[in-house]
Amino acid sequence: MADKIKVMIVDDSALVRQVVAQALSSDAGIEVIGTASDPLFALQKMQSQWPDVLVIDIEMPRMDGITFLKKIMAEHPTPVVVCSSLAEQGAQATFEALAAGAIAIITKPKIGLKSFLEDASNDIVQAVRSAARANLRAVHSGSAAQPVRRPLDAPKLTADAMLSASAAGSRALERTTDQLVAIGTSTGGTQALEVVLTKLPATCLGIVIVQHMPEKFTAMFAERLNGLCQIEVREARNGDRVIPGRALIAPGGRHMMLKRNGAQYVVEVTDGPLVNRHKPSVDVLFRSVAKFAGANALGIIMTGMGDDGARGMKEMHDAGSRTIAQDEASCVVFGMPKEAIKLGAADQTISLEQIPAAIVSYGR
Repeated sequence: MADKIKVMIVDDSALVRQVVAQALSSDAGIEVIGTASDPLFALQKMQSQWPDVLVIDIEMPRMDGITFLKKIMAEHPTPVVVCSSLAEQGAQATFEALAAGAIAIITKPKIGLKSFLEDASNDIVQAVRSAARANLRAVHSGSAAQPVRRPLDAPKLTADAMLSASAAGSRALERTTDQLVAIGTSTGGTQALEVVLTKLPATCLGIVIVQHMPEKFTAMFAERLNGLCQIEVREARNGDRVIPGRALIAPGGRHMMLKRNGAQYVVEVTDGPLVNRHKPSVDVLFRSVAKFAGANALGIIMTGMGDDGARGMKEMHDAGSRTIAQDEASCVVFGMPKEAIKLGAADQTISLEQIPAAIVSYGR
């Protein structure tokens, strides 16, 4: 039998430690080797047995979670799952955890905590399993985390729930000079997108992006990237035009689809059911791009857990789009690109560092 994933839980709430430990212990492949009420106690315990994955809070006594996370990543890189509040203040602190190298984030409410943690037990187990498989070599100094909050026991809907596939490609413009890039990513994507977008010139093609994130995070993420990039990066609003030099990131908790308005490409930002247990969903974006842009689009699928985007990229490929998958060596989690490659959806598999040049080259 394969070795169990050894987990240490660090949270100043005894309730959180108890409920999270129960959730993880229910999985035969996970062993909780200890809990601690703050990072200093945790470091003492970890000297005798180092965990495979840490589950930590942000707000803790004696040493806060961000400082603890940075210390761990600098001295003994270990996959970390952050379990933190999604309150406004908590969202900002949790976003700092993305930049410090956390692999996954479980967002928890201030009230109704016990029932939430019990309901989210599947999320917690999946986040720990994902973290244990993470390629820490691909976690650079940039952000690396994927906020996780999705009901894994919900029915897994396809993009049909948002957009018919029957006419995919049929209404796309013939090949024109008006081209665009569609990117889909999840775990490890915040770091990967920073690597890509900061290397693009201000004249590059318009870009539409789905990064799996809950509400509040996408606006902060876009704002941060906007300050680092030559291109304009912002959270998408309904009706925004896709134009050169602009990247639109789908808002957390909303789907984003490409539409045509005359000869212009615009985005529709709308509510709807979870697709592949995500909202926004990469499959929804990619299907809309296949339908309305076809051969005028470049599709890129990057690091992430699961298979969201794989079928959508196959639809883009079949509609004449150029398609690229990020390679395994540079992915934090080689899930989504792997599934796209298995479907024959990717024309090319390249490293993260090669993606910016591929975007610029496609736009020429």
